[in-house]
Amino acid sequence: MKKIVIFLLCLCSQWTMAQKEAPKWVEKAKQAVFSIVTYDKADKLLNTGNGFFVSEDGIALSDYSVFKGAQRAVIINAEGKKMAVKAIIGANEIYDVIKFKVEAEKKTPMLKIATQTAAKGSDVYLLPYSTQKDRSCALGKIEEVSSLSGKYAYYTLALSLNDKMVSCPVTTLEGQVIGLIQKDAAGESKISYAVDASFAMSLSMNALSANDATLRNIGIKKALPDTENQALVYLFMSSSSTNAEEYLVLLNEFIETFPNSVEGYTRRANHYVYNFKDVEHLALAEKDLEKAQKLTDKKDDIYYNTAKLIYAYQLNKPETIYKDWGYARALKEIQQAITINPIPLYIQLEGDIYFALKDYEKSFVSYEKVNRSNLASAATFYSAAKAKELAKADMGEVIALLDSAIAKFTIPYSQDAAPYLLERAQKKETKELYREAVVDYDTYYQAVNGAVNDVFYYYREQANYKAKNFQRALDDIQKAIELSPEDATYLAELGAINLRIARYDEAIKNLQAALLLDPKFAACYRLIGFCQIQLKQDAEACQNFAKAKELGDEAVKSLIEKHCK
Repeated sequence: MKKIVIFLLCLCSQWTMAQKEAPKWVEKAKQAVFSIVTYDKADKLLNTGNGFFVSEDGIALSDYSVFKGAQRAVIINAEGKKMAVKAIIGANEIYDVIKFKVEAEKKTPMLKIATQTAAKGSDVYLLPYSTQKDRSCALGKIEEVSSLSGKYAYYTLALSLNDKMVSCPVTTLEGQVIGLIQKDAAGESKISYAVDASFAMSLSMNALSANDATLRNIGIKKALPDTENQALVYLFMSSSSTNAEEYLVLLNEFIETFPNSVEGYTRRANHYVYNFKDVEHLALAEKDLEKAQKLTDKKDDIYYNTAKLIYAYQLNKPETIYKDWGYARALKEIQQAITINPIPLYIQLEGDIYFALKDYEKSFVSYEKVNRSNLASAATFYSAAKAKELAKADMGEVIALLDSAIAKFTIPYSQDAAPYLLERAQKKETKELYREAVVDYDTYYQAVNGAVNDVFYYYREQANYKAKNFQRALDDIQKAIELSPEDATYLAELGAINLRIARYDEAIKNLQAALLLDPKFAACYRLIGFCQIQLKQDAEACQNFAKAKELGDEAVKSLIEKHCK
């Protein structure tokens, strides 16, 4: 008996066991073990390794390091046939394991995963990759069982091997897989290690896998999560990190996996319209929307999605309109949705479509309904204000709506409120509420923490000038000139303010500086002439009035009639 044991140990150290002494199941089990070849972005060989099938539909396990950086991979089975790796299902870089699916034409031979952790002292087999029909394998023993992630095991084996055996399966004497040989087992050591196969089997895709760095290091397509909700979130997370063609592949796979998911068809329709825009893809979008309408119980939601897509398509001003995909069709679709379910979201889109059709009164009616709902926001009040303005309503009504928009924010105002404050300031100027306009400009300045440009200072200068805050007007226009010294308008405005406060010599200098930048600035000649009249330089004034008239300044005519007879 002692001689037999020594003989077996010798055989194990040479990686073989006589065929007549190996279990009968070994020859068949080894058909599930394969070789892997991965390729980089230049399609050059990257790594080689081993793996094995764990299901008849091509699910397999291997080591992650073989796949890291790979753009494609193929496996070579025991018959020497090559099959492409179709998708990555899960990976763990720390324990160097990966789960993936192979593109197989028929059922693949598979190994069964052990349901229980193997005990210390148990004998195990290691099944190497081979294209030969034999029972050669290695026999070893479990020296230690450690805990891995709580419920899984990490095995220390009395089993000598080489680096070509990494990721080959370690099985019980009955042929159930307990682990995968780890990479650090390479070398001449008689001790090797295996990670629990059940741990590798537990790897899966979830909603957050799209941003998993371990998976992103592999260029091969990733499988979708198993559940529809998780897969939908995964799609959303992937939309910002993939290009249009890659994302379309994901959408197609989602629909193939969940053919009755309405969300899949509406998302793909959106993708076609927003990313491709050609007639062929618009036709596909229309087909997807029709399919979604047949599948859904919420007909209003598909009417809304259809209206929104057509509206977005029209906003992009297509050279030719696809079928009846105009604003009229969008309006019809959204009104069908409203008939079924008159929620504010649908009514808001109705208002937007009316606005695009330039029917501002109807647009305002829709926006007003939204503003009486729980969807009311600064943006919806602003939309109503613009509709009122374009419908030629009294500016006081427009300002009142902007008041409601700004009331949605708290004091002190943040940058989010800034656009509405600026809009109200300009409308108050139009209403000749100049001092109130200045207050809004000042509040805007505070909301953006002083991060303004020359145009802002020009706008506020105008309001201050009209409010007769001449010193503040001077300060603002000088700041505008400091930020944009080559703008003739600002220099002319500085001259106009100096003229207004009877600083005629200074005003002439400002206006002449503006003319150096723009010699055809007709108003500057008129204003210089006006200053010269005040300085009793009538002849020079009339020459400048004549130049202003020559350049087309209509306002100078009354000055010529009065001073240049």
